[in-house]
Amino acid sequence: MDTKLNKEALLYHTSKRPGKLEVISSKPCDSAYDLSLAYTPGVAEPCLRIKENPDDVYKYTIKGNLVAIITNGTAVLGLGNLGALASKPVMEGKAMLLKKYADINAFDIELDTTDVDIFVRTVITMSPTFGAINLENIKAPECFEIEKRLIAALNIPVMHDDQHGTAIVSAAGLLNACEIAGKKLQNIKIVVNGAGSAAMACSNMYLSLGVKKENLLMLDNKGVISKNRIDLSKYKQAFAINTNLSTLAQAVESADVFIGLSKANLMTPKMVQSMAENPIVFALANPNPEITYNEAIKAKSGIIYASGRSDIPNQINNVLGFPYIFRAALDVRAIKINMEMKKAAVYALASIAKEPFLSIDSSESLSFGRDYFIPRPSDLRLLRTIVPAVAKAAIDSGVARIDIPDMISYIKELDKRIIK
Repeated sequence: MDTKLNKEALLYHTSKRPGKLEVISSKPCDSAYDLSLAYTPGVAEPCLRIKENPDDVYKYTIKGNLVAIITNGTAVLGLGNLGALASKPVMEGKAMLLKKYADINAFDIELDTTDVDIFVRTVITMSPTFGAINLENIKAPECFEIEKRLIAALNIPVMHDDQHGTAIVSAAGLLNACEIAGKKLQNIKIVVNGAGSAAMACSNMYLSLGVKKENLLMLDNKGVISKNRIDLSKYKQAFAINTNLSTLAQAVESADVFIGLSKANLMTPKMVQSMAENPIVFALANPNPEITYNEAIKAKSGIIYASGRSDIPNQINNVLGFPYIFRAALDVRAIKINMEMKKAAVYALASIAKEPFLSIDSSESLSFGRDYFIPRPSDLRLLRTIVPAVAKAAIDSGVARIDIPDMISYIKELDKRIIK
């Protein structure tokens, strides 16, 4: 990374007060009478009401607008296993984004364990505090087991954002990129380089949207995941297909789409040149992509490119998804985040980029096309578009515990949550 950026990042995190978060009171506590209401003796009354009717916890406490962001630091960004303590800046940032973009309060919780049983038991034990659980930066395959077990055990939404956030945002980008390229999902040949949690969730999402399994090739660090291999985990076996291809260079030849969820500089200009016409390249390794923007666009005309970086067009950024999915899930008190909700987020996110974007200060204007097919995180339409769509999907699919009878009024209330 740039030395100047590194220095400024450290200054950003140390200036004023260390870190990026603080807890503030939402009620007055200035007088003796305020204190008697906030704490003893007045606090006893809501306690007794909740004991009598547990759902009253949503009326009298922060639970209904509080998300736990939980990790053990075994897969921090593209940095690997940094451990629980070193993951804390990322988790604080996640909490900051939930508040900024969806007015959700969040506590970051770093668990110093790599034992799946201990992790799951700890989260279940603390779950009464929260309205939802956002799992983060946990390596595969443990993340699959942790998420599966927590979803089964809890009656609040649980989502591992590294998996599903990436899947939702990249799928929205893929829908729009295919439209621009004149390609249909059911016909495209797609190569997914990487076989971790994000790669598997992305692949499952693409298949649910219409990509054919026989047209999806996944690669791990040993090559193409094929039925010829005998070293595959049960998770990788689900993506094994009949093919004699083994290398990335062989896999991408004539491919319509490359999805990189692996490491920097694994894709070469020659590989891009071997792809189909109007190729779609999502080089999502962070902080450095599998192939840079400049290398990719020079390699082949008509290319449609996206990455995880904010300094070039079309950033596949999870912040375009998770704040709004959790906002909707909390508002309808969903018992889980299901595929119907995720797909609703995909289509809603994709639709936003179809309309022109004008920045708040009018300094930037963008129209749908190769250089703009994914919304910007600063787009105020995200909240009012994605959240109602996901909330409706939760209600329609039967996982919501409360209804929203008037969506127009609900959208007006959402607009009030936007933090300028």
